[in-house]
Amino acid sequence: MSQLIQYASLRPTPWKNGGGSTTEMLVSPVGAGFDSFDWRISLATISESGPFSVFAGIDRTLALVDGDGVLLDFGDERFVLSPSEPVIEFEGEAAVHATVAGGVTTDFNVMTRRDSCRHRLELQVVRGSQPLKRRAATTLLFLADGEGLTLSSECERIAMVRYDLLVLEDGQEWTMDAAQATVFVVDIINH
Repeated sequence: MSQLIQYASLRPTPWKNGGGSTTEMLVSPVGAGFDSFDWRISLATISESGPFSVFAGIDRTLALVDGDGVLLDFGDERFVLSPSEPVIEFEGEAAVHATVAGGVTTDFNVMTRRDSCRHRLELQVVRGSQPLKRRAATTLLFLADGEGLTLSSECERIAMVRYDLLVLEDGQEWTMDAAQATVFVVDIINH
């Protein structure tokens, strides 16, 4: 079974501190809140420096989609999320302060509850046609950059545009096709 979530149909929610907004793309189970989700996918826009929310028991991956980047200060360690280093994994209970480097950034955010499941995010550049390699029963594809991407199986053909999310929960083999596209492939691995 596949499910296409079109970014154009979603609405951002402004942060309480006014420093950005989050567009929730998908949460499992459906309708779960911050205290009860197993996994959550969102797109965040960071426009001002400030602290990240703390999520105890959650593993997070943040991937830069657009903008110059952001400095993430973990207290004893710093990391610059940038076009040259676009992905970081960290624990949700970490105290993180974000400093916007040069302007608004857009970041793809994956969160999984540690005692329920884990995730793996892989950045892939698609040029032409190539098979999709899956590592779990649930695989998510996010089109981070490119004019479009087509996914094909024996039964379906799905067209995606930038910032769309595709959920695959079956054993079908899929082929990705694009002139050039940057895709985040997220595997959700249940314990």
